[in-house]
Amino acid sequence: MEVLMATKTASKKAEEFVYFFGGGKADGHGKMKDLLGGKGAGLAEMTNAGVPVPPGFTITTDVCALFYTNNNNVPKAADDQMVAAMMNIEKLQGKKFGDKNDPLLVSVRSGAKFSMPGMMDTVLNLGLNDESVQGLASKTGNEWFAYDAYRRFIQMFGKVVLDIDSELFEHEIKKQKKKRKVKTDVNLTSEDWKELCETYKGIIKKQTGKPFPQDPWTQLRMSRDAVFGSWNNPRAVTYRKLNDISADLGTAVNVQTMVFGNMGDTSATGVGFTRNPATGEKEFYGEYMINAQGEDVVAGIRTPSPINEMDKDLPKAYKELRKITAMLEKHYKDVQDFEFTVQEGKLYMLQTRDGKRTGPAAVKIAVDMVREKLITQAQAVVRVEPSSLDQLLHPIFDPKERLKAKAAAKGLPASPGAATGVVVFSADDAVEWANKKNKKVILVRHETSPDDIHGMHVAEGIVTSTGGMTSHAAVVGRQMGTPCIAGVGDVRINYNAKTFTVDGNTVKEGDMISIDGSTGELFLSAIPTMSSEIVQVVSGRMKAAQSQKFKDFSDLLSWADKFRTLGIRTNADTPGDSAMAIAMGAEGIGLCRTEHMFFASDRIKIMQQMILAVDEKSRRVALQKLLPMQKKDFIGIFKAMSGKPVTIRLLDPPLHEFLPKREDLMVEIAQLEIQKPDSTKIKKLSKVLARINDLHEFNPMLGMRGCRLGLTMPEISEMQITAIMEAAVECIRKKIKAQPEIMIPLTGMKSEMKAAYEQVDRICKEIIKKSKVKVPYSIGTMIEVPRAAATADEMAEYAQFFSFGTNDLTQMTFGYSRDDAGRFISHYLETGILDKDPFQTLDQVGVGRLIQSAVKLGRETRKDLKVGICGEHGGDPASIDFCHNNGFNYVSCSPFRVPIARLAAARAALLKDAGFIDK
Repeated sequence: MEVLMATKTASKKAEEFVYFFGGGKADGHGKMKDLLGGKGAGLAEMTNAGVPVPPGFTITTDVCALFYTNNNNVPKAADDQMVAAMMNIEKLQGKKFGDKNDPLLVSVRSGAKFSMPGMMDTVLNLGLNDESVQGLASKTGNEWFAYDAYRRFIQMFGKVVLDIDSELFEHEIKKQKKKRKVKTDVNLTSEDWKELCETYKGIIKKQTGKPFPQDPWTQLRMSRDAVFGSWNNPRAVTYRKLNDISADLGTAVNVQTMVFGNMGDTSATGVGFTRNPATGEKEFYGEYMINAQGEDVVAGIRTPSPINEMDKDLPKAYKELRKITAMLEKHYKDVQDFEFTVQEGKLYMLQTRDGKRTGPAAVKIAVDMVREKLITQAQAVVRVEPSSLDQLLHPIFDPKERLKAKAAAKGLPASPGAATGVVVFSADDAVEWANKKNKKVILVRHETSPDDIHGMHVAEGIVTSTGGMTSHAAVVGRQMGTPCIAGVGDVRINYNAKTFTVDGNTVKEGDMISIDGSTGELFLSAIPTMSSEIVQVVSGRMKAAQSQKFKDFSDLLSWADKFRTLGIRTNADTPGDSAMAIAMGAEGIGLCRTEHMFFASDRIKIMQQMILAVDEKSRRVALQKLLPMQKKDFIGIFKAMSGKPVTIRLLDPPLHEFLPKREDLMVEIAQLEIQKPDSTKIKKLSKVLARINDLHEFNPMLGMRGCRLGLTMPEISEMQITAIMEAAVECIRKKIKAQPEIMIPLTGMKSEMKAAYEQVDRICKEIIKKSKVKVPYSIGTMIEVPRAAATADEMAEYAQFFSFGTNDLTQMTFGYSRDDAGRFISHYLETGILDKDPFQTLDQVGVGRLIQSAVKLGRETRKDLKVGICGEHGGDPASIDFCHNNGFNYVSCSPFRVPIARLAAARAALLKDAGFIDK
């Protein structure tokens, strides 16, 4: 279980735990998100701006920290301030909390610094009891409304505060609707609501052994504590881990006067965005419901109406809503996600916050706002999360195959992208099929809830039969970059049978379907996918002028390049990959793994011939056959790079990786001995097996590989160095610039580095002298052994550059095998032993300290030492931030992560500048 590890200090005086807002004034303001959370800061800012906000107060995140360090108890000072704040609301509203004739009702909502949609808990209509519900009915003259509000409160209190399964309540309301032969909640009568209130209280008594609390102050304190407690519920913990949100932040609690959207046809509730969060288009976007409360819209239980239609139903409130939200976007200089309620024709704003958006929308919104002169280019760069660019590079359906497919149903295009996978009907099944059966899955539900977060995370796509564009599935899908279609009403799901029916077809668990989150279409077949629009442009299959998406993408990255100081290279082993990386903006190759060049069908046999050779002479014969092949590869790469630096790693893996598996060979020989005991093939295979046995190592990843291989079999390195330099000579003679950087792998001692350096330098000089062509080469090493990092000052006597191979450096520092660590790392992450997978995000505390020390020591010996990183971490934004802050020259990553790295490097440079202000 996650806990808050640090108690923060309030920005007001030390004992100020509650911040009031109402009557046009607020104690806080919009820049106090750390203390008031995003929701509380937004409410304070709107109140100060004169926006119609129901009065209330925010209990700070400091109290959340104290709650966890004080055995789940709120300090007395905070409780006293809460009571005083409630009295302020009473004065403004002219109502008493707990009054039986005209009760003041409040909502209790969470509000962390960063938006976590649906992950924590909310209680509405708090303050009602058996007496005050009658007073509310009398005061409003609307018994139906009063008892509808009461049954909602009892149900939410039971679920959120008392941890009772909400299905127990849902079952009863479904039973009541069936009994009355009606389909919707609004068709039930006030008598039905009264009956359900009693039924719900009976459920609470049965489940907890205690009656539903009638005292409003007890209700408030229990709800407040439940919201603080929800910071560490499983779905919130999972969400934070997926989105890299610190557990130390905590949540604030917002207590706010209730306004009601369920008081008839002049009342409504809704949510919206000032721009389309899926595409980024500048359009008013959202949904609303007449005669409903807020959770009806976001829960996906009823399908709402598009927000633009509100102009017909409630024109005055709609006009005011448009005016206020336009002002909010201009004020915050970012797209706003807002919630509102109309009570009997009067508009109230309940929330504004920076809106979640898809990767494509994030780029478009940021670029458009620069063009509109709302924000600067630097602000646009910082606004877009680097990892979200990945969504612009995702596959789309092959248009030709897409034309052949007929949609079986259509829902709302809630989150863009194309996905194909097998159908599953629960979050747990999604995890099972994805992780254990290694299948791509599409999660199909009536609607998703925050409890489904683990299944949504592994799903390729999400389908819901109800809900709208702002339902839970839609919001979380867009944030994750997972395609989603919502409100597919024609889909009829049978959870018990694990099937759904649509268009006369029955689809079973495990059947293949496809969805298009950009159009909302559902297909009952697997449709092949193809490269995204951006990839089509950079690969030359589409003209840049035909794609506005590419122009926005290109503009943003060109701005990023102005601000970053870190070079961006790529890991590429072929001319094709090199060309793609250049198109993506790479400035060179940081890792060319030469071993990948030997696995082609025309080369592997020659490679095996070299390995099976019993003496150096025989090995050289095979190596001489490989030389022109390697040379051709390097010529192609040098041409693609057009003079940009190319770091080429000499052969690194153990030789056994190029041979058949020992166990497979033994089985094949045994079968032949039974079937064809006189076969000549047995002798050949036995010879191979004998050589494999000679090469067998108990731990080959720590055995004969890297520089050890090159130093004990120098003819292998000699062939590769010759191929590199002869390729460079040939290119330079043809006026093609070539800049090879020859990297020696897995060095751990100065003596190893010295011997390998002298071999490389000698051969390079010989070829330059013989060819009379000057080649600008350099020699360096990959720092992947802890000893090399610890003695980097000595290594730098011979290494002109360091490239940190953080995959192996992490493996050796932790003592984790990369191939086997998956068995326990997931458990370590779940239990908090590890914060992050160190093979995905650089461990800055341990591995990072080794790297920092190595950079410092290396540059003490060689001031102009070039430093880069070429492990998987080279494309991880958090790791790139570390590299920038520690004076690296470049990072290197896969071609498709180059745009992410460019943006991450620019953000690192901007955010390191203490004077940079986003808004």
